[in-house]
Amino acid sequence: MKEYILLLPIMFIFHDMEEIVGFRWFFRRNWDVFAKYPKIAAVYRDVSTEGFAAAVYEEFIPFFGLSLLAYYFPCRMLYGVWFAMLLGLTAHFVIHISVCIYIRRYVPSLITSLICLPFAAVMLTRAVSLMTFDMPTLISAAVTLPMLMLNLRFAHSIMRRAGR
Repeated sequence: MKEYILLLPIMFIFHDMEEIVGFRWFFRRNWDVFAKYPKIAAVYRDVSTEGFAAAVYEEFIPFFGLSLLAYYFPCRMLYGVWFAMLLGLTAHFVIHISVCIYIRRYVPSLITSLICLPFAAVMLTRAVSLMTFDMPTLISAAVTLPMLMLNLRFAHSIMRRAGR
């Protein structure tokens, strides 16, 4: 398992750098798309690149910190947390690809989603074959998934406040 653990934060930051770099550019040049989707536009309308970067940084901290803990202090519970984070990041890649297909345009994050998704799928497959999914592992994974969603909401609040 150790050989895969630190790939998670590397994939995260690789992917999110494309989002940060292309974020404002995309919204300035594709505002017509978001006129069709006012709820999405409302979330991102007043967000600066700095605000978006601050949100990414906040999300990166648990990905990196918990991956380091799982790497240096291997135990079933930390592996469960790591597995749930990998599952969440994999879903994130799929969502970005789906959005591109749905709106029929490039979205910043498509290229790295297409690059990272096969690696994430292999890592998930290998993790399933290497991990023991006992009660502590399953509980830690089950608790981590809603925590990731709460953290995403928190990151969005940072995004709206930072960089104004």
